[in-house]
Amino acid sequence: MAKVPALHQSFKKRFPKYFTALENLGKAVKSSGPLDGKTAHLIQLAAAASIRSEGAVHSHTRRALEAGAKPEEIFHALLLLTSTVGFPTVSAAMSWAEDITKEAQKK
Repeated sequence: MAKVPALHQSFKKRFPKYFTALENLGKAVKSSGPLDGKTAHLIQLAAAASIRSEGAVHSHTRRALEAGAKPEEIFHALLLLTSTVGFPTVSAAMSWAEDITKEAQKK
Protein backbone atom coordinates (compact mmCIF):
# COMPACT_ATOMS: atom_id res chain seq x y z
CA MET A 1 0.00 0.00 0.00
CA ALA A 2 1.19 3.50 -0.83
CA LYS A 3 2.52 5.86 1.79
CA VAL A 4 -0.08 8.43 2.82
CA PRO A 5 1.36 11.99 2.69
CA ALA A 6 1.92 13.62 6.09
CA LEU A 7 -0.42 16.53 5.33
CA HIS A 8 -3.25 14.12 4.50
CA GLN A 9 -2.61 12.20 7.74
CA SER A 10 -2.63 15.45 9.71
CA PHE A 11 -5.94 16.60 8.23
CA LYS A 12 -7.47 13.16 8.77
CA LYS A 13 -6.49 13.32 12.45
CA ARG A 14 -7.83 16.88 12.83
CA PHE A 15 -11.11 16.25 10.98
CA PRO A 16 -11.99 12.57 11.55
CA LYS A 17 -15.75 12.84 10.87
CA TYR A 18 -15.10 14.65 7.59
CA PHE A 19 -12.60 12.03 6.43
CA THR A 20 -14.87 9.15 7.44
CA ALA A 21 -17.64 10.69 5.32
CA LEU A 22 -15.22 11.30 2.46
CA GLU A 23 -13.93 7.71 2.57
CA ASN A 24 -17.49 6.36 2.69
CA LEU A 25 -18.44 8.48 -0.30
CA GLY A 26 -15.45 7.11 -2.22
CA LYS A 27 -16.45 3.52 -1.41
CA ALA A 28 -20.08 4.15 -2.39
CA VAL A 29 -19.10 5.73 -5.71
CA LYS A 30 -16.70 2.92 -6.60
CA SER A 31 -19.27 0.23 -5.82
CA SER A 32 -22.05 1.96 -7.80
CA GLY A 33 -21.03 0.78 -11.23
CA PRO A 34 -19.29 -1.84 -13.32
CA LEU A 35 -15.85 -0.23 -13.75
CA ASP A 36 -12.91 -2.04 -12.19
CA GLY A 37 -10.50 -0.35 -9.80
CA LYS A 38 -7.77 0.18 -12.39
CA THR A 39 -10.15 1.92 -14.79
CA ALA A 40 -11.61 4.01 -11.97
CA HIS A 41 -8.16 5.25 -10.95
CA LEU A 42 -7.20 6.04 -14.53
CA ILE A 43 -10.36 8.16 -14.82
CA GLN A 44 -9.62 9.87 -11.51
CA LEU A 45 -6.03 10.40 -12.66
CA ALA A 46 -7.31 12.14 -15.80
CA ALA A 47 -9.59 14.34 -13.72
CA ALA A 48 -6.73 15.22 -11.36
CA ALA A 49 -4.54 16.15 -14.32
CA SER A 50 -7.33 18.27 -15.78
CA ILE A 51 -7.49 20.42 -12.64
CA ARG A 52 -3.68 20.52 -12.41
CA SER A 53 -3.59 18.90 -8.98
CA GLU A 54 -0.08 17.54 -8.50
CA GLY A 55 -0.97 15.79 -5.25
CA ALA A 56 -3.99 14.06 -6.76
CA VAL A 57 -2.00 13.02 -9.84
CA HIS A 58 0.60 11.50 -7.52
CA SER A 59 -2.10 9.77 -5.48
CA HIS A 60 -4.03 8.35 -8.42
CA THR A 61 -0.86 7.28 -10.19
CA ARG A 62 0.10 5.29 -7.08
CA ARG A 63 -3.40 3.86 -6.77
CA ALA A 64 -3.60 2.96 -10.46
CA LEU A 65 -0.28 1.12 -10.21
CA GLU A 66 -1.52 -0.71 -7.10
CA ALA A 67 -4.69 -1.65 -9.01
CA GLY A 68 -2.60 -3.22 -11.78
CA ALA A 69 -2.14 -0.40 -14.29
CA LYS A 70 1.11 -0.42 -16.21
CA PRO A 71 3.07 2.83 -16.57
CA GLU A 72 2.24 2.78 -20.30
CA GLU A 73 -1.49 2.81 -19.45
CA ILE A 74 -1.04 5.71 -17.05
CA PHE A 75 0.83 7.78 -19.61
CA HIS A 76 -1.66 6.91 -22.35
CA ALA A 77 -4.56 8.01 -20.12
CA LEU A 78 -2.78 11.35 -19.71
CA LEU A 79 -1.89 11.72 -23.39
CA LEU A 80 -5.56 11.25 -24.27
CA LEU A 81 -6.28 14.55 -22.53
CA THR A 82 -4.18 16.64 -24.91
CA SER A 83 -6.99 17.78 -27.21
CA THR A 84 -9.20 18.55 -24.21
CA VAL A 85 -6.91 20.27 -21.70
CA GLY A 86 -3.86 21.13 -23.79
CA PHE A 87 -0.23 20.18 -24.04
CA PRO A 88 1.09 22.24 -21.07
CA THR A 89 -1.37 20.64 -18.64
CA VAL A 90 -0.63 17.17 -20.00
CA SER A 91 3.13 17.80 -19.81
CA ALA A 92 2.85 18.81 -16.17
CA ALA A 93 0.74 15.76 -15.34
CA MET A 94 3.15 13.47 -17.19
CA SER A 95 6.05 14.79 -15.10
CA TRP A 96 4.07 14.27 -11.87
CA ALA A 97 3.09 10.74 -12.89
CA GLU A 98 6.71 10.04 -13.81
CA ASP A 99 7.75 11.00 -10.27
CA ILE A 100 5.68 8.09 -9.01
CA THR A 101 6.39 5.53 -11.74
CA LYS A 102 10.15 6.04 -11.33
CA GLU A 103 9.77 5.66 -7.56
CA ALA A 104 7.77 2.44 -8.09
CA GLN A 105 10.40 1.02 -10.45
CA LYS A 106 13.09 1.44 -7.78
CA LYS A 107 11.18 -0.89 -5.44
